[in-house]
Amino acid sequence: MIDLTIEGGVAEVTLNAPAKLNALGPEDLDALGAAHAEAEAAGVRALVLRGEGRAFCAGRDIAGVDPREDDVLGYLEGRVEPVMRRIAEFPAPTFAVAHGACLGVGLGLLIASDVVYVAESAKIGSPFVNLGATLDSGGHALFFERLGSHRTLDLIYTGRLMTGAEAVALGLFSQALPDDDVLAAARAAAAKAADGPTQAFVASKRLIAALRDERVGFWRSMTDENRAQAALCDTDDYREGFAAFQQKRRPAFTGRA
Repeated sequence: MIDLTIEGGVAEVTLNAPAKLNALGPEDLDALGAAHAEAEAAGVRALVLRGEGRAFCAGRDIAGVDPREDDVLGYLEGRVEPVMRRIAEFPAPTFAVAHGACLGVGLGLLIASDVVYVAESAKIGSPFVNLGATLDSGGHALFFERLGSHRTLDLIYTGRLMTGAEAVALGLFSQALPDDDVLAAARAAAAKAADGPTQAFVASKRLIAALRDERVGFWRSMTDENRAQAALCDTDDYREGFAAFQQKRRPAFTGRA
């Protein structure tokens, strides 16, 4: 079950199947994509993605899946990747809350989010050695980029799970926080972002995506920055930000283009 609430310009999307550690089947992924689409249509200015219960998401729901008839490409390419792209391209800042098991597609949802706040005791890694399968949902790219080949393959071969504190210390995600504090911290950050200059945030998202996905060089990225800044000159928030600075007051951003 996927729940969506919207309050004060912030959407909160909740994976709400705690009995199965929020493992996701095809219909769950469809509902997750639909929740993000609804939040986008509502014009929210920030989004929080979290899981109910003891885990964020333990991965794919394989209960009842016959491996001899498994349409794995239909699941990964047809369901997981489109949802990850929708999250990554969401037109406002996104925050994910990682606690408990964050594995497989659960790890992929974190990768697709802009900012990930992690409970210190969270479990992150590649447990697929026990299934005869391999790491999926973008895990290879994340681990290789942040950890290098040796540590990545060590995690894959052994199935060892990192704690949230270890994962953040190694540069995988944003911040590690005590388990009881992580959700409140993410909600506070999202609320603050929702009061900010949304179009400027979206410009930064696109610049970072080009650096990550297209591997653009320094000077190309700087050119893209210049053009993004020039485009922002025509937004209400840009003008409001300058006026507030000059008038020595707090800006009142609307998020509109």
